[in-house]
Amino acid sequence: MPEAAASSPVNDSADEQMPTMGFLDHLEELRKRIIYSIIAIAVGFFACWGYAENIYEVMQRPIMEALQRNGLTAKLVYLNPTEPFNLYLKVGAMAGLFVASPFVLYQIWCFISPGLYRNEKRYVTPFMVSTVALFLAGGYFGYKLVLPAALVFLIGYGKAFQPMITLTEYSSLFLTIIVGMARFSKCRSWYFPRAHGIVSADWMWRNLRYSILVIFIIAAIITPTTDILNMCIFAAPMVALYVLSIAIAWLVHPKQRKKRAEKKSG
Repeated sequence: MPEAAASSPVNDSADEQMPTMGFLDHLEELRKRIIYSIIAIAVGFFACWGYAENIYEVMQRPIMEALQRNGLTAKLVYLNPTEPFNLYLKVGAMAGLFVASPFVLYQIWCFISPGLYRNEKRYVTPFMVSTVALFLAGGYFGYKLVLPAALVFLIGYGKAFQPMITLTEYSSLFLTIIVGMARFSKCRSWYFPRAHGIVSADWMWRNLRYSILVIFIIAAIITPTTDILNMCIFAAPMVALYVLSIAIAWLVHPKQRKKRAEKKSG
């Protein structure tokens, strides 16, 4: 019996041991995951290219509405005969990358998961779900609120002139705002420090004023206009997410989890 009892911890530690791979094995695994991801992106591109015109109609809807609200002709222009074709290629590539992103993320997970312990793997699912959800929510917020407000302000400010907005210029502005808002709205970098107790809710609350200052500085950098209104529109969701992060930090902090476990067991 003592021998059996002594062997139990050994078995538990053996279960926690990570599989070992050589350097060449890692490179082979990485090559395989990259090839699979490229194939998935290529398939997504060819699948979405046929719908590039429909996708771009959705993309240009905010600029069309902004032009109409200012009594201007709702039509974009191009300066090079190849510009529309290249634009649809880019739209198809971006849409294909977006469609293939779940599979690409899965390939990334397959590559890094052998190097994680069992207790670390349980944090990956909520991490990935929250990251994707916040990314999509930020992009949708930018498309529905930030981009229309910025366009109305910019076009209205220069309504004394005749605008000649090209397809390429508008597409660049669209991506800057939508991707900027999507990335700005992700607070994934706070999840693991909160879960492991590196960052506490008390520390985040004490540094609230400094965090808000940093958020507004970043918002001032990425906003396409110089007015305070659009800067506040960019900063508002991140401030709300930071306050939400304080509540999450309090819930998932190890001390709080220990107190709730003791209270439940008692």
